[in-house]
Amino acid sequence: MDYWSGVQDTGWDRAQDELLALGWTDGLAVTPPTRERVEAMLAHCQVNGDEVAAILPIALDPLTWRDVAINAVMAGCPPACLPVVAAALNAIADDAFNLIGVATTTGSATPLIIVNGPIAAELDMNSAGNALGPGNRANATIGRALSLSLRNLAQVRPGELDMSTLGQPAKYTCCFSENVGASPWQALHVDRGFAVDDSVVTVVGISGSVEVVDSVSQHPTDLAQTFAQSMLIAGTIGGGALGLLGGGEPLIIMAPEIADAFHRGGFTKEQVKGAIFDAAVMPVDRLSPAVREHLAGVRASAGFGDVNAPLRVARDPQDLLIVVAGGVGVKSAYVPTWGGTTRAVSRVIRRAGVNTA
Repeated sequence: MDYWSGVQDTGWDRAQDELLALGWTDGLAVTPPTRERVEAMLAHCQVNGDEVAAILPIALDPLTWRDVAINAVMAGCPPACLPVVAAALNAIADDAFNLIGVATTTGSATPLIIVNGPIAAELDMNSAGNALGPGNRANATIGRALSLSLRNLAQVRPGELDMSTLGQPAKYTCCFSENVGASPWQALHVDRGFAVDDSVVTVVGISGSVEVVDSVSQHPTDLAQTFAQSMLIAGTIGGGALGLLGGGEPLIIMAPEIADAFHRGGFTKEQVKGAIFDAAVMPVDRLSPAVREHLAGVRASAGFGDVNAPLRVARDPQDLLIVVAGGVGVKSAYVPTWGGTTRAVSRVIRRAGVNTA
């Protein structure tokens, strides 16, 4: 590797210092959001910068497309990514997502963005190998633009509104697209009631990720057992009186080879959800005595039937979310949702010149 052959821009260095001092950045370098860059992005997407894009429940002030574009430019987004960022902001503004809880908890909760439909290919998003990792501009910058928007448009800054004890790397960015071409099942957005050719963003409030590896099992019930046991983590207990593990709507990002193994075994996606749900059961005696006693008290106060009922990862199988992504290999991921109240929310992405919001 050698020096870049371009001309050094001393204004760039000064801009980084100024933007950092303003508190606009996440600690990484940003693209200075000049009027020219922002207006060019708005023009590319054929949107009026003064039009309201979303109203976040924290800030309550209307966010304009120009507000969103400023943060998208800083994040390094190509202009065509702007509608995805705006749709994601619109999704987290939904009451079901519970942005106030996700953004202000002492937990590590943060939004994860899943993109489906034609726009994923148009943006050349990565749905295959290293889909959750670095290397793809759209994946990296869409998630970062959402994070910067929360910071700058809703004042969600560490130590102020963001009270996370540890945080997690996904707070910088967490965005990928589904590998529909390698999936034996219909896509997530179709599962959620949208048309195949709709471009849709789905946002999930996550609290981390756990790698799930099973290179031996071939029968669907055996594979389901591996996923189920990987989801039984006492430290994720939440879900109110039910004592769910996680937030009750767990996300499984399933490697194509594993999805194919389920499919070859004759399992539909709904059957996979059912098999995992049935096997993902934690007896309360696996909890510490103090936690067990506390859970019993909460359940009794809420009028819960059996205070010693086992813990589950969801209320019913349909609450499990399965998305096929990744490349070669049998490494999948269990992504627990935040133990507070949050639900996944989907929005159609507005295309240039066409209002589908």
